[in-house]
Formats: sequence, structure tokens, C-alpha cells
Amino acid sequence: MIDILREIGMIDRALDSIANIEFKKIDLARGQYLYVVRIYEHPGIISEQLSNLIKVDRTTIARAVKKLEKNGFIERKSDPTNKKIKRLYVTQKGKEIYPFIIRENQFSNNEALKGFSEKEAQQVHDYLVRIRQNIDGDWNTVKHGGKRQY
Repeated sequence: MIDILREIGMIDRALDSIANIEFKKIDLARGQYLYVVRIYEHPGIISEQLSNLIKVDRTTIARAVKKLEKNGFIERKSDPTNKKIKRLYVTQKGKEIYPFIIRENQFSNNEALKGFSEKEAQQVHDYLVRIRQNIDGDWNTVKHGGKRQY
């Protein structure tokens, strides 16, 4: 079988390295840009939902949220109907950096798709969505303490 995960991993690490260099300018640490974007796009999201969107465990979410809150990019607010639930929102500082993050993302996306026709780019997208959907089931199983089926 063809090992596509090696290629996906190399792409991910290269883009992550580029992002970390670019986002250092706006005081975002490693990988934090993704949290800011997802919270901006889903105001009032709770940590569990954010965990499912980003595909990281709750401990990682808690650490990232704490750092982003400390640095003034996001804030936690109690849910009006259930004070135990903490909803996440970007602050003004978070809103101000969002356009820069999106510009960087669009630039990287354009770089990645150089030389692809519109139809080819759509096919790549569709294949990646299918791959992610295949992985989602496994991720949910492992996340909830289940065993992988080899």
C-alpha cells in the first residue's frame, strides 16, 4: 500500500514550521494560531467541541487555552444557563490578528496548489476530506479509551 501519511506528515511539519516563524511576529507560540482561528469562527465554543475540531486531547486544549487567555488572545466566560460550562471567545486582540492568520493560510494554500487546475485542486480537497473522515472514527475510538481494530 502507498504510504500517504509520510507525505501528509512532511507537509504538515513544513507548514507548521513556517507558521510558527510567521506568527512569532504577533506573539503566538507554536500551533496557537489554529486555536484562535477556530474560536473566532465558533464564538462560544466549549473545550470539548474545540477538541473535536482540532483533533487534540482535552489536556492539550486546556494548556493552550490557558496560555492564550494569559496572553490576551481569548477569554473564557461562564454559560448563562450553566455556570460550570465555560465558553471560549476571542478578545479584541484575537480579532485583530485573525486577518493576518487567514492571509498566511491563503498564501500557503495557494503555494501548495501551484500548478494544479481548479478541478485537480477540488479533487485533492475531496480526497483529503475522505481521508479525514476515515481517520475520524479511529480518533474518536482512541480518544474515548477504545482499542484500535487492526
